[in-house]
Amino acid sequence: MLDILLNPDVAYLLLWAGITMALLAVLSPGTGILEIGALICLGLASYSIINLPINYWALGIILLGVVFFFLAVRYPKNWTFLALAIACLVVGSIFLFREENRWDPAVNPFLAFFVSGTSAAFFWFATRKVLEARSVRPVHDLEGLIGVEGEAKTTIHMDGSMQIESELWSATSEEVIPRGSKVRVIDRDGFTLVVERMDEDES
Repeated sequence: MLDILLNPDVAYLLLWAGITMALLAVLSPGTGILEIGALICLGLASYSIINLPINYWALGIILLGVVFFFLAVRYPKNWTFLALAIACLVVGSIFLFREENRWDPAVNPFLAFFVSGTSAAFFWFATRKVLEARSVRPVHDLEGLIGVEGEAKTTIHMDGSMQIESELWSATSEEVIPRGSKVRVIDRDGFTLVVERMDEDES
């Protein structure tokens, strides 16, 4: 079993599997499965790193890629960090395990090309989608609706309904608001919006 871990190709695959699960756990924490899988794969890859000849500069590039990835998560609008993270992880992992010549990677070039190419494409699209989804305001964030303007679709007083963009919401008001009036959300009561009528000058 341990002899298999001394195969650079196997070590390379374990390293990428561990990195992939670890970064996915950062993007979507909480299940525990990704975290455990990452620990197992990275633990096995660590045995290979300790016992195989490696380029320490490549290991440093991998760690730099991890730093760039956390910066990409911290600043989701700056995709430069994500591009640098992927580039560092790809280059560092390919050159980590070496032959006698420090610039000759021990990993099969076809394997490295396939794994690094598919992993880079996956991380680029998956990470962007997750970070973009995080930045979108939830549809039912009622606190975020306070101050938003809409139109009364029925007469609003003790109850009624209003339209905000393409959505209908239950609404209530201290005064009678005729249907078709422009209204503004000033508060909420559970899932019911408290509104006030807007003056003609405001609308």
